[in-house]
This record gives sequence, C-alpha cells and structure tokens, in this order.
Amino acid sequence: MPKLLAIKPLSVLNAEAHEEGERTLRRSLGPVNLITLGIGAIIGTGIFVLVGPAAANYAGPAVALSFIVAGITCTFAALCYSEFASLIPICGSAYTYGYATLGEFIAWIIGWDLVLEYAFGASTVAAGWSGYFVSLLDDIGIHLPPQIIATPGTVLYSYGGHWVPFMSLPDDVSTHASSLPHATAFANLIAFAAIAVVTAVLVIGIEESANLNSAIVFIKLAVVGVFIVVGATFLAAHTHLTQTNWHPFIPPSKGGGHYGIGGIMAGAASVFFAYIGFDAVSTAAQEAKNPSRDMPIGIIGSLIVCTILYIIVALVLTGLVNYRMLNVGSPIATGIDVTGHRWGTLLVKFGAVCGLGTTMLVMLLGQSRVFFSMSRDGLLWKWASDVHPKFRTPWLSNIAVGIVAACLPALLPVGRLSELTNMGTLLAFAIVCAGVWILRRRAPEMERPFRTPFVPVVPILGIVTSLYLVYTLPRLTKEVVFGWLLIGLVIYFTYSIRNSKVQAMERSEGKLPAER
Repeated sequence: MPKLLAIKPLSVLNAEAHEEGERTLRRSLGPVNLITLGIGAIIGTGIFVLVGPAAANYAGPAVALSFIVAGITCTFAALCYSEFASLIPICGSAYTYGYATLGEFIAWIIGWDLVLEYAFGASTVAAGWSGYFVSLLDDIGIHLPPQIIATPGTVLYSYGGHWVPFMSLPDDVSTHASSLPHATAFANLIAFAAIAVVTAVLVIGIEESANLNSAIVFIKLAVVGVFIVVGATFLAAHTHLTQTNWHPFIPPSKGGGHYGIGGIMAGAASVFFAYIGFDAVSTAAQEAKNPSRDMPIGIIGSLIVCTILYIIVALVLTGLVNYRMLNVGSPIATGIDVTGHRWGTLLVKFGAVCGLGTTMLVMLLGQSRVFFSMSRDGLLWKWASDVHPKFRTPWLSNIAVGIVAACLPALLPVGRLSELTNMGTLLAFAIVCAGVWILRRRAPEMERPFRTPFVPVVPILGIVTSLYLVYTLPRLTKEVVFGWLLIGLVIYFTYSIRNSKVQAMERSEGKLPAER
C-alpha cells in the first residue's frame, strides 16, 4: 500500500532550491519586491471596504483593536512562515512545508485548500475591482454598456449616473424602479478582462510582475496616506468630532458579538480577510535573490506595515464619521467627504482600483506557484510545471489558473466568498505552525537562518487561534470546502498517488526518481 504520509526529504528540497537553467524559475526578487508583494496582496478590500462594516456591526471605534487582534493572530503564523521560507526556499508555501514535515497526504490537502484560497480569492477581488472601475469611469464621463459589467441575469437600473442593481437603490426610488431605464447583463466582461491582463503580466515574467506591483503599491499607499493626512488634519481642527464619535470607544455590549469585548473579537474575525496575502510572499521563495535573509523581511515587514496602516485608518475614519453610519460599500469615501474635499470619492475609487488590482496579481501568482510545486512532485499533471524558456515562468499553469479565475466572476454570481478564502488560509496557517514545531523536535540541530521565537508557544498559539477562527466560520462554508476536498481526493487517489516522485523514491530505496 502506498505510504500516504511519505515525507519529502529536506535534502531533496534544498537540491531543488539550488537548481539552475532555462527550465527553472528566475531568482530576481529583492526585499523591497517581497515587501511590496505582501502589501499588494493585503492592502485592498480590507482598507477600502471591510473597516466600515466591521465598525458599524461589531466593534464601533474599537475596530482599531480588532485589527490589532487579527494582526497578532497572523503574527504567530507569519513567524512560522518566515522560518520555513528561509529554511526551504521553494515555491509552494504551506504545501511544501507540510510535505517536509507532516507527509504527502496532509500536503496534498493543504495544497488543494490553497488552490481554493487563491483562485476564489482572486475571482472575488476581480468582481469588486470591476465595480470600482466601472464607477470610476462613470464619474469621469465614460459609460460602459450595462450588459458587460455584471454577472448573467443581473438587472441593472440607471440611477444617479451609474448602472446599479436593485438592492443599491434608495428605498424611495426602489418602489418605482420599473420606471427607470434598466438592462440585463449577460457577462461581467470587465472582471474577465482584468484577470486576463493580470495573467498576461504574470506570464511575461516575475520581475516585471513584481516591479509593476511595486509601482502600483506605492500609488495606493500614497492614496491611503492622503486620506490619513487630510482626515487627521481635519480632526485636529475639529476636536469635538473625536470627542463625540469616539465616545464610548468600546460601545456597550448588545450580545451576540455586537459591541463590547465580544464585538472586538467578532470584528477581528470579520476583518481577517483583510490580512490574507502575506502568506503569498512565501510562494515566491524560489524567485528571491537571497531567500534566507529576504523572505522573513518580506513576510514580517509587509504584515507590520499593513497592520499599522489599518489601525491608523480605522482611528481616523471612526473619528470623522460616527461608526453607526459606516455600514457602506465605500466607507473611506464617506469619511473623506466629511472634510469637504469632494474629490475624495474619485481618489478613493482610484486607490481601490490600484489596490484590488495588485491583490489579484499576488493571489494569481501564489496559486500558479502552488500548482507548479505540486506538479514538480508528480501530484499534478506535468504541464503545470512547464517553465517558459524565455520568460522563465510557469506559463501554462498561469494561463490555466487565469482562465478559471476569469470565468468565475464573469459568469457566476460569486457573492460572499471571503469565508471560503479564509478557510483555506486558516488551515494553511495551522499546518505551517504545526510543521515548525514538528521539525524543531525532529531536527533540532538543523541550521535555521531565521528562528521562530518561543517555540512551541508561538506555534501552539498559531494553531489554536487559526482553528478557533475556522470554528467561527459559517456552516455552509465548511460544507463547500468539504465538497472541494472530495474532488481533490478523487484526483489524489486516481492520479497523484500513482505518480508521486517521493513515493517512487521510497520504493527505489532512497534513489531519486528519473527526471521527467
């Protein structure tokens, strides 16, 4: 019977990490590229959307504390990711780390979960990006046909210079919506085009992708910075606003996670999606110039920068606007409108387009690299690890992932998929934390360029907090993930288990399998 928990030896991983040639990934990323990759994935939906509803529904002004709690939870995992990424500089992230410590079957499960996280996450972000992009074009006088800006069957109404769904109409207008100009969409071609462009950039090259990402990251950080400066300056001149809007800073609990200490924790769970992305940095380990030094800098550095920005933005926003008024799709635009700068809405939409664009890029990059690693190990089809001789990227994997991710928001009402993305991420966090603990016990003498502090306390806290947040996710999310897992198991037992290089190596008594 094949050994389901066969472990991929670290010696094999290190040999793969030092491979060179036209069929290997190009090492071209420095610490700045890696930090901006993390920021590019993290700064997006969280800062432009989630902070408002989290304040209105859960934590009030104390949503800043919710971001701190979520950031601390991610820090446990980030420290463990940093140790693995510096020790095993191979693309594949949690999948590769699980293979080296917990065995092939567990690695397959987490790799398949990462496919869910990155592919569905990118599709969800693409749908949000499409909405912001179309709205921005409307504001500058460019109007796209409503038939190509939403999922099939969506009825859009012309109101206030925009095409919007019924649910976005004010109550006094929705009663006579049939009298408004309306049209039915047949596909969200804008979201499809967005992922198609991002996929093309990824195929052309990792260095080009990273440089484009870095440029856009600096743009959206400038937009966030403008909001902070304008908002803080206005608050300094109108101190009565903060005295009113921040009182009480922690609203009295109403039970059920609404306000109070429980609300802060519920808010942390709701904004966790805002932090998803720093783990994607580890998928680029095989393309880092000096992974032993730069991977911890990229992972921890991006997490620190984004946590600080989230806290400041939350404080400024809840100071400008009473938290009860922030359950809107564009809370940052609502906040900057208070300052009297009407250009704020345009600024925020532009920042959201940039922010969500880089989030798509990093998610698709991470997903294709997980595919690449699984294929190299024989667990997925050979074409997924084919490297383009000129661009030195896993181009077929990029294209395949891009097609699937582009079709989802174009043809399906994706809806609220953030919980699905959270599930895959949290399971990956738990696996990585467990892997660090296991490897410390199995090989304590191994030289580690970066060492997670306070082992096993940090890994245990990472496992417990991640699994607790999994427990809080909706039942439907768990059922969907279970169905996705069943599909993966069919692939594993019909293809992967027969083509596993690690199992072939064990059957040949330690000899490496022939290169395919």
